Order: sequence, then C-alpha cells, then structure tokens
Amino acid sequence: MDNVHQRSLRALLEFAFTHYQDKPFLHFIDGPGYTYGEFHAKAREIAELLARYGIGRGSLVGLLSQNMPNWGVAYFATAAFGGISVPMLPDFSESEIKHILKHSAAKALFVSRKLLPKVLPKAIDRLEVIICLDDFSIIKGEPCPAGPAPLPSEEEIQSDDLAAIIYTSGTTGSSKGVMLSHRNLCANLWSTEDVRPSFDWDVWLSLLPLSHTLECSMCLLLPMQAGASVNYIEKAPTPSILMNALAKVRPTTILSVPLIIEKVYRSAVLPKLTATPLLRFMHRIPPLRKMMHRKAGKQLFEKFGGRIRFFGIGGARLDPEVERFLLEARFPYAIGYGLTETSPLIAAAPPDKVRLGSTGPVVKGVELRLLDKDPKTGVGEIAVKGDNVFKGYFNNPEATSSAFTEDGWFKTRDLGKLDKDGWLYIKGRSSTTIIGPSGENIYPEEVESVINSHDMVAESLVTNRKGRLTALVHFDSEKLKAFLESTDEFKRTTQEKLENLKKELLEYVNQKVSKFSRISEIAPQDQAFEKTATHKIKRYLYDGSKTKDGKDSKSGKDSKSKER
Repeated sequence: MDNVHQRSLRALLEFAFTHYQDKPFLHFIDGPGYTYGEFHAKAREIAELLARYGIGRGSLVGLLSQNMPNWGVAYFATAAFGGISVPMLPDFSESEIKHILKHSAAKALFVSRKLLPKVLPKAIDRLEVIICLDDFSIIKGEPCPAGPAPLPSEEEIQSDDLAAIIYTSGTTGSSKGVMLSHRNLCANLWSTEDVRPSFDWDVWLSLLPLSHTLECSMCLLLPMQAGASVNYIEKAPTPSILMNALAKVRPTTILSVPLIIEKVYRSAVLPKLTATPLLRFMHRIPPLRKMMHRKAGKQLFEKFGGRIRFFGIGGARLDPEVERFLLEARFPYAIGYGLTETSPLIAAAPPDKVRLGSTGPVVKGVELRLLDKDPKTGVGEIAVKGDNVFKGYFNNPEATSSAFTEDGWFKTRDLGKLDKDGWLYIKGRSSTTIIGPSGENIYPEEVESVINSHDMVAESLVTNRKGRLTALVHFDSEKLKAFLESTDEFKRTTQEKLENLKKELLEYVNQKVSKFSRISEIAPQDQAFEKTATHKIKRYLYDGSKTKDGKDSKSGKDSKSKER
C-alpha cells in the first residue's frame, strides 16, 4: 500500500479534500448534502465540537442512525481525528443498544431523532455527551472547563490505531465488539480495487445500513477514494420509492443482501417467465430459458436505471436459482465473501468473471487456507491472514484467543472448498453442519436453498430433531391462503390440503438432494423467522440447541459464532 491515503482514515479524508474538493460527495436524493470540500470542513468542525466537550483521542463514540450524509460526517469526525467510532445497526433492539453502550463504555453518542427513543434512560445517564445527528445540536453535555485539546495532526494518526468497534448481531445471538484499525479498513480498500475499480463519475445508491461493515467500506470509504458520489433515500425504501430513486439517480453501483434481489426475482421476474403453460414449458428447456433470461435481464437492467455496472451481493447465501438467472441474464452482479472481522472482504470476483456458486478467488493482500480439510470432499474451515484481519474482540481476550490458530490465522467458522483455480465455494457454517447417520456432513444451507426454490415457500430452516432431519418452513402467506381456500372435486379439509402440500414439498426436496440429506419431516411456521441485520435467520431461536445469549443449552458454553 504505497498511496498516502491508504495509511489512515485521516489520510483518506485529506486526500479526498485535496483531489475532489468541488465534486459532490454525500447527498439525499433531491435533498441536502456535501461536496468533498464541505464534507471535510464539516468533519473538522464536528471534531472540534467533540473536543470542546472533552471527547478526543482514544474516546469511544457511539453512532446510532439511519443512513444520511451526516452519518459519514460523524464517523470521520470521530475516527479520522483520533477517536474510536462505535456504529450500531438501526435494527438493534433497545437492550442490544444498552449492552453496546455499557460494554464499550462509550463517552458520547451521535443519534438521529428517529432512533433516540431506542436509547434507554440508564444508557443516557452513563453518557457524557449526546449529539443529535440531524443537525449536530447538543442534547446532553457540558463543555470541558479546561478548554478543548488540540486536534491531532494527520501524522499523529497511526495505521494501527483503532478506528472503529463494530458489534455484530449474529445468528447465535452472541454479540462481540470487533476492533478494526485504520490499517484494517484501508487494506480492504486496496484489496477491493481489482474487484470494483472506481472512478469519479461513479454514482452509488446506498441501501444497506452504513453501520454494517460492508456498506461502510464499499459505499462510503471506496467512493471517497475515487471521488465518486453517494446518494441516500430519505424515506423507508418501499418498492415505489425505490423505483423512483433508481430512475432519478441511475446508479452505477448498488450493494444488496440476497433477500432483496430474491424478492425481485420471485415477485416481478419469475411470474412473467412462467405466466402460461407454453412459457413454463419453454422455461424448462435450457437454450430457451437462457434466451428468456437474457431478455428479462435487459428489462431488469433498465429498471435499475440503465447504467448499473456493479450490483454487489453479500451478507448471506444467494439462492442458486436466482444466481443462475442473474448469470444467464448477464446482469452485472458480483458475490463477495467476508466478515466483519476481515473489514470485510476475503474473496470476490468482478461481474464479468463470476462463476455460478462461487464467491470468487481470494482478493489481493489476503491469504487463505482450509483447516481440517476432508480428503474426500476437499471441504475445510476457512482461515485467513492479512492486513484486513481485525485486532481482536473488545474486552474479550478469551474470545480473541479462540478465534485464532496458534500461528496467527483467523478462523472464520465457515466451511468452504477451493477449485483447481483457487476459487472459493462456501458450503456452510461449522456450527450448523449436521452429522448424518453414517458420518456424512449435511450442510443445511444447501438443503434450504432447494426448499426455498419451491413456489409455495417463503423461507426455511433445516435442523436435526431427535435424529430426524426436519425442515421448518414458512410458506408464502398469500399463496398458502389461496391454496387452502381453493375448492377441488374431492372437497378436502384445510388440514388435508396442508398435509398434501407438506407431502408434495417433501417429495420435491428429496428428489433434488443427496440421499443422506433427505428431509424426514416438514414443520410449518406461522410467522416469518427472526433475522439479523443481513437478513440471516437467527438459528438459535429455532434449532433448540442454543439460548438467546449464544450459550449451549446443555453445556452453557459460548458458541463463539459471529455475524456474517
């Protein structure tokens, strides 16, 4: 990393100011925002405001807000001037926010008016300073009697200084503070250049929470490095608001979690492709299906504004059927793999080089090896090294120690395999892998992908219950209602119809999976599964093996799993 702006977030801030001063940077669509010059001035102004209230170098500062231009200001006013930012996901519960503020011992908090009610009175009492993020007005705090300490110079901000602590919200319910240094975050920018080359004419539409490492790195830091612009939606992105935003912004880059594009495919694309018996027949023939997908892909491209060149997908497993459509449609998608602990990117490929089912090769600057690799399948636990790997878990030396091998490799707890070209394929989580009756490894995520491809299924979770492979299934509520209310010549009862649907689904799945991965039982779920911020199911709530605090219900030991 030879470039000066890749040494620290402060250096990045100064680089962007020097090179892109008059260019637009962060904006609400049709609303206020900042040029790079204005952003630099505002970040320094707020850093000086923090200093007047005794918040300076080494201070931990919470950040709780929906996406807005001022989010980036608060982040840089803290991290670029020697403080440590503690971003929190807007979806966090009141108790999670309370825990984070207490565990981090944050002295100050930036919070939007919308989310201020989530901050409980006891948490407020512990904070010295509270600042409204909407206009940077002081909600709580007294200026320091001794006067403000001088802001540190660019040279005083070192690469190994902490920049942020990110508290994860994992599928096991455990939450740890991931310590990321300036080096970690800047290394990730350098690694990303080959996957997503950025230019000053690029336009981002930011949809995922900025408090998630993926969005912060890819939709704030990366465009900042290139002098690109970023747009935010001021209201909740309903389908109509999102379509309007896409038409106005015509973005070149969007990041998404699988759930978003899966919903688009199943609600807007697939019904048109299979609307008649003839179309359904054509869709089953590969050459014709590819032609249909190519035509649908052109229409989807136009709906996204007509100039998108990078649609990044991460955070969870993408449905294979949906990925096949995107690939055959020639839609410019890319699937990345990473963790909060790796700042986040580990492996990825640009849209013109994607391979079905793979996250791509390891990005530059990162080393990867597979631990305890199965000699038959080639599957092992993914372990990585590199400047992007975090410094450890905040105030949790035991968890930090267990996360690394003796020779310093970070253990992701994810299982994967590499092909002959070094491309990575994720198989599942080591913590969710089910051992079959003859010792086979069953990856529930793969079985769930098959279940979810059924037209009547909204989502599913596969677990082992008393030696029986059981699928917890949440059916599409509208389709299920129509099916149960429909009349047929046999005049079956609602219960009979449901049992027939379960039987049909069981046969559908078991014809498509390996013998040892076949489902024994379908258990319908009335409500949608509870999910993390990246829309992954909180498995601990349903598999019966872990409590909400992430401990094994039988042993009481920590699960050690993390947010992905």
